[in-house]
Amino acid sequence: MSEDVASLPPPVHYVSKAPFDPYAVEADADPTVGHASQLKLTWWRFRRHRLALVSGILLLIAYCTVAIVEFLAPYNVHTRNVDRIYAPPQQVHFFHEGSFVGPFVYGRTMELDMETLRRVYSEKKNEVQRLRFFCRGDSYRFWGFIDGNVHLACPAEGGDMFLLGTDRLGRDVLSRILYGARVSLTIGLLGVMTSFVLGIVIGGLAGYWGGWFDLAVQRITEVLHSIPSIPLWLAMAAIMPADWSPLFVYLGITFILGLLDWTGLARAVRSKLLALREEDYVLAAQMMGAGSARIIGRHLIPGFMSHLIASATLTIPGMILGETTLSFLGLGLRPPITSWGVLLTEARTVNVIALYPWLLFPVVPVIVIILAFNFLGDGLRDAADPYN
Repeated sequence: MSEDVASLPPPVHYVSKAPFDPYAVEADADPTVGHASQLKLTWWRFRRHRLALVSGILLLIAYCTVAIVEFLAPYNVHTRNVDRIYAPPQQVHFFHEGSFVGPFVYGRTMELDMETLRRVYSEKKNEVQRLRFFCRGDSYRFWGFIDGNVHLACPAEGGDMFLLGTDRLGRDVLSRILYGARVSLTIGLLGVMTSFVLGIVIGGLAGYWGGWFDLAVQRITEVLHSIPSIPLWLAMAAIMPADWSPLFVYLGITFILGLLDWTGLARAVRSKLLALREEDYVLAAQMMGAGSARIIGRHLIPGFMSHLIASATLTIPGMILGETTLSFLGLGLRPPITSWGVLLTEARTVNVIALYPWLLFPVVPVIVIILAFNFLGDGLRDAADPYN
């Protein structure tokens, strides 16, 4: 055996004479990765998170509809149809007696059940009401400034189109959900802006300066955390005067939600800055004469931007739930303002839920939007640090 091994030819060694390139393996794998910016790497990684990508598209569509809600809603938010009180949702059909007609609904008749005093609606199969698109209907003021009456979809002339039914005043539930999205979605953005300004400024100064300021901030946050959130919301909302205009009530609720939600972000920012303030680049910035605001905003905060992004996407649904809770309990927004929480006040009794379950439809967009924000936050958190 040893003689066979000794008879084998010696191995041939090959040494490449090409210049050494430490990034040659990465370039062979994908030549674009080695030269991509951090923003592009973040987008590539976020794109692989399919659920977060779909959630982001859904939220983008939702916020785009907020801008043109008057055009999308088939009726004005205050339009009452006294002949169609508590009307159930109508089904859209495309074929009538085997032939294609297009999107239409059947006409309906209403009878009052004298035993239960309940309105009973029945379809008239011989009355076809074709839906109209890009049509003129109820008048409105676009964003309160421009008069208009053009809608994406309208009922037939002299007909009805209540795809999600009507409420106790005969108002279209679908139109009111669309109008309520403008308030419920924007109140989360404004509230998180307030919360982020307070959390980053107070938490950043506490973590960077330390000392008595850090001690005072920690005691304040501990006191606020020890108070149950819902009673605190109720107490703050009850402070607002009852004679305030709807705009001031809206701004007041936004400020309250932002004022009570900054503590968690402030503690997270403080802990991060306590760990980063002793880094060499921070000491170099101090020696070059940079101020505290520049060091915190330019050098420290970008180091944990992924955590801030995740906190923002998780804070917005909390603000939406807070507004919905306050409005549902009657201490938040009140009519004539329309929000998802205000709409849910119509379904606070068991009789309404049992007889008119379509009044619970406003809870569906609340659930969908909150889940979308949570999924988007997970994707952005994973994609914000593509080099890890």
